[in-house]
Amino acid sequence: MTEILVTTTEKIPGKDYEVLGEVFGLTTQSKNIMRNIGASLKNVVGGEIKDYTKMLNESRNIAIERLRQNAVAMGADAVVMMRFDSGSIGTDMQSVAAYGTAVKYR
Repeated sequence: MTEILVTTTEKIPGKDYEVLGEVFGLTTQSKNIMRNIGASLKNVVGGEIKDYTKMLNESRNIAIERLRQNAVAMGADAVVMMRFDSGSIGTDMQSVAAYGTAVKYR
């Protein structure tokens, strides 16, 4: 797939473009039962739960890749104003959404 620019800024310096519309990339992830038990134990003593940090990082990367795929399918050259949203589903699942505005260079 062609790598397209994804930026959190509103403007791309030196580029004139038209707005195609909103674009999303979504994923929902969970850890296996053994890692959930380990995370529960870590919750007792405190500190970073590295498996969940890793899961969230992977989720963000997947969401951005899906955002890019959806933007390419729309005919976009770039995505501006990209943001993330995330939330829990139940006690062991995490959903991550990457969203922004797909644009086409003039």
